[in-house]
Amino acid sequence: MTPLEHSRQILDTMLGYLGFVVQIEEDNGPDGPTLQVLTDDSDALIGRRGETLEDIQYLVNRVLQRHLKDAPRIRVDVEFYRSMREDKMVARAKELGDRVRATGQSADLPPMNSYYRRLIHNVFVNDAAVMSVSQDGNARFKRIVLKLRPR
Repeated sequence: MTPLEHSRQILDTMLGYLGFVVQIEEDNGPDGPTLQVLTDDSDALIGRRGETLEDIQYLVNRVLQRHLKDAPRIRVDVEFYRSMREDKMVARAKELGDRVRATGQSADLPPMNSYYRRLIHNVFVNDAAVMSVSQDGNARFKRIVLKLRPR
């Protein structure tokens, strides 16, 4: 049994015990192995700002790592919520980058976890005019500041 199949079984069992009727699709795409959950109760599984979805993904990966030590990190998505959220975040960051480029004033993005910060940093890694910098701190959720690159 592959790690993706094993994680699918873990997720299906977990959601079944919680009373959710779901269909789970496996995808080994460019973002790594992903389990896409299709259900009528998507709001309950996503939670406020995706917090419940983050918790579900964390639990699936913890159980999977306990069974298969070298298993890759599995991404869990519900009704393509993560994909749409990432697209919106990247689009918003590009808009703010254009504004920074035009006005010269820096712009702050809302606090986000390391995965989303890396996503935003990758948008500006090859940008000649705008750079992204994570604010210092120990918090799990940090802000990114977009500003002009020094010349």
